[in-house]
Amino acid sequence: MSAPRLVSGFLTVGVWTLASRILGFVRDIMIAAYLGSGPVAEAFLIAFSLPNMFRRFFAEGAFNMAFVPMFSKKVEADEDAIGFARDAYSGLTALLIVFTLLAQLVMPWLVLAMASGFVADDRFALATGYGRVAFPYILFISLAALLSGVLNSLGRFVAAAAAPVLLNVLFIASMVLAGRLGWPVGDTLIWTVPLAGMAQLALVWTAASRAGFRLTLRRPRLTPELKRLAIIAGPAALAGGVVQVNLLVGRQVASFFDGAIAWLNYADRLYQLPLGVVGIAIGVVLLPDLSRRLRAGDLAGGRDAFNRAGELSLALTIPAAAALIAIPGPLIGVLFQRGAFDASDTAATAAAVAIYGLGLPAFVMQKVLQPLFFAREDTKRPFYYALISLAVNVVVAVGLIPVLGYLAAALGTTLAGWAMVAVLWRGSRRMGEAAQLDARFKRRLGRIILSSALMAVLLVVAASGLEPWLGAGRIRYGALALLVALGIVSYFGLGHILGAFRLSEFRRAMRRG
Repeated sequence: MSAPRLVSGFLTVGVWTLASRILGFVRDIMIAAYLGSGPVAEAFLIAFSLPNMFRRFFAEGAFNMAFVPMFSKKVEADEDAIGFARDAYSGLTALLIVFTLLAQLVMPWLVLAMASGFVADDRFALATGYGRVAFPYILFISLAALLSGVLNSLGRFVAAAAAPVLLNVLFIASMVLAGRLGWPVGDTLIWTVPLAGMAQLALVWTAASRAGFRLTLRRPRLTPELKRLAIIAGPAALAGGVVQVNLLVGRQVASFFDGAIAWLNYADRLYQLPLGVVGIAIGVVLLPDLSRRLRAGDLAGGRDAFNRAGELSLALTIPAAAALIAIPGPLIGVLFQRGAFDASDTAATAAAVAIYGLGLPAFVMQKVLQPLFFAREDTKRPFYYALISLAVNVVVAVGLIPVLGYLAAALGTTLAGWAMVAVLWRGSRRMGEAAQLDARFKRRLGRIILSSALMAVLLVVAASGLEPWLGAGRIRYGALALLVALGIVSYFGLGHILGAFRLSEFRRAMRRG
């Protein structure tokens, strides 16, 4: 895949991811309005996070980080890729059925590990019951992720990128239905989780079948290829486990502060919007492309793909981070403050948003740097690097509780992200030409930062001027739209003038996408 096609593939994934994230925002706005930061909201958020935590092992995490490079190379070499995919699909299904049944038995301990602060009140029993309903989602979403890896390796990005849209559409529909029929919103939401997983699996299975990869279940067997897959996935699973411990640290800290789990979740959703659109899209497209180039010995092409991915990621991420730091209050206030979500919730969430904004470029650069290792089937070093990141998170999140309270969890996440980038960067210096920064990247990076800083100053000034309207009923939506439009126009205008990028590059890539 050429660099222009890489960029267009990224934009295709990015557009669908943006649609999903926008719908996710609507979903979270509705959850905040119906449930606020109360016990039902926190129980639901913990229960839903359980299958999503383990999907990092079985879905987009360890399994797929090992599966995609192996599958991509088999496609490139025409070595029975469909047979390998069917064996992996059957083996993963058997493993996840056993794992899901086991989780039902130990669910109270899983909730305890996630939020020990719940033990003293009714949230514990509620979260345990919700967790048992939601957990089968791990089976459906993990199989969907494997099929998405197949589609991405074939250069077919649309169905895999569109699948998360179904989850948010079904969540929104369930809340509307619950509101009209008088059903408990929390109960309705949690039963929607496994149904959404089935819908996502059906979508990508159909798309893969149409692409010539009709994966059907057969008796699981441990072939030499699956043994190698397990060997490669093992360290990646350990690394994924360390990442999940990082998340657990934050949730455990938050569980001892009333409302903090909800505040951090809503803040997380806001910074996840650019992270999903940029970071995840880059990782989805870059990993199979680098794997094929390394198989073909195209080091120069690999270097160009790596640099253009990093350049485009930062060109879209640094201004987003600057905006989160500059105007978190108006963003949270307009988007979430209604119903059960009041002004005190807005202030608490906005503080976390600003801290997460500081780490946003790091979270995205991890998605750019990690494929350098995974494309080489090197999953051991990312595990060791994740341990360093974990140590940073624990020291900051736990050590600063007396000073920062629940915000120590957000700061720990941010600093751990930058620590991970630092060690990934250092480790990649031994990879030769394909991992080197080119002159264009170095020249444009400083200009991207300058353009973003100038945009942030304009946003702060504009937000001050629009303050009366940002808190005034329905007018606030127009005021926020004006503020966002100012940020977009000023950044892209300044970036074009300063030479951070050329607007024509985005237009060409969009036409290809």
